[in-house]
Amino acid sequence: MPSEQPAAERREVTVRRAPKFVPFLILGALVGVAVAAAVAYGLPATPDFDAGSVFGFFMVLFAGAGAILGAGLALVLDRRSVKRQQRAVVEAVPDSEPDPENGQ
Repeated sequence: MPSEQPAAERREVTVRRAPKFVPFLILGALVGVAVAAAVAYGLPATPDFDAGSVFGFFMVLFAGAGAILGAGLALVLDRRSVKRQQRAVVEAVPDSEPDPENGQ
């Protein structure tokens, strides 16, 4: 008795490479912290404020600005990836034997 397998289902899908936003936010904030350190410790000190308090102020300011710029860059790259998306036809293939790597 021959085993009957259902016909393979074919679907059209969209394929694109989209950036992940969180790494862009983190990298932007880290660059902002580095710029804040360069500004705080690179400028001549004033008697009113020590370098640590200046660094703390600039760190909050520049880290936020860097995260916003990182998010903007991620949005630009995301829009660019939408323009470069491609369509593909996929077909479901049933497993003929269990996969030993997945324990099946």
